[in-house]
Amino acid sequence: MTPARLLSFDIDGTLEIGEPPGIVPVALVRTAKRLGYLVGSCSDRPLSYQRALWERLEIAADFTVLKHRLADLRARFAAATYYHVGDTDVDERFALDAGFTFLRADAVAHRRWALELFPDAGSMAR
Repeated sequence: MTPARLLSFDIDGTLEIGEPPGIVPVALVRTAKRLGYLVGSCSDRPLSYQRALWERLEIAADFTVLKHRLADLRARFAAATYYHVGDTDVDERFALDAGFTFLRADAVAHRRWALELFPDAGSMAR
């Protein structure tokens, strides 16, 4: 069995339901879950807020973690690849320090990495 791929999301400025809203639609998160990704959030929001967010969206998150604890996910989950989607240089630093591939949540980068994550779902890249 091939190890799953792990996909972590910052919330604010990244997800469309963040404060401020980001460019990543909840539909993309649902697609990742449906395709077998381990999905969750890595944010500076309290864990209780993160858990409540996923419950409201009716998405069974595999993890919630504080941003500075992103490296802990590698110890908790054996995955083929580790991705973190975020909108700031701080997100990028924590992702790279933890050995994750950082995916910037901006319109230009989104088209590129959506195709990498979902090669058979071209509509997610638009």
